[in-house]
Amino acid sequence: MFEDIKMKILIAYDGSRNAKLALAQTLSLFGALNPTLLLMAVAENPRAASDANEDLFQQEYNELKQALEEGKAFIEEQKLTCDILITEGDPRKMLLQASKKLVPNLLVVARHSHQPDGGFIAQSLSYFVDELDYMTLGSVTSFLARRVECPLLILPSP
Repeated sequence: MFEDIKMKILIAYDGSRNAKLALAQTLSLFGALNPTLLLMAVAENPRAASDANEDLFQQEYNELKQALEEGKAFIEEQKLTCDILITEGDPRKMLLQASKKLVPNLLVVARHSHQPDGGFIAQSLSYFVDELDYMTLGSVTSFLARRVECPLLILPSP
């Protein structure tokens, strides 16, 4: 009866270290279920229309597209099905909209974290930042946690 049900997992993916770790954890947790995976990235629109901002946006878009292709290749190496989706706009709203339209069984996001730059002040405050990071969520994750209608899995970096 349940053999015919195929799990669909939407993964917010930007190619960052945390996103890669969340992807690996997702495969570890759910790979045996042979889910269909959808990697989604969102390129943020520039706040002001200028040639410089357009160039930065295009660079971000190209980097996200490359990250999605690399993530897809990694998934397909595991013999799983994967599609990619890149959108433009506010990541919070675009991920929410995608979750409503695609109706995944699960939405996966990596927990936001700040990496200190290694300077003296950053090293002195790193303990405080780490503790604060454990108590708070990034703006995208926090937004989704309050509004998303499907199960949301927030994966911390190990």
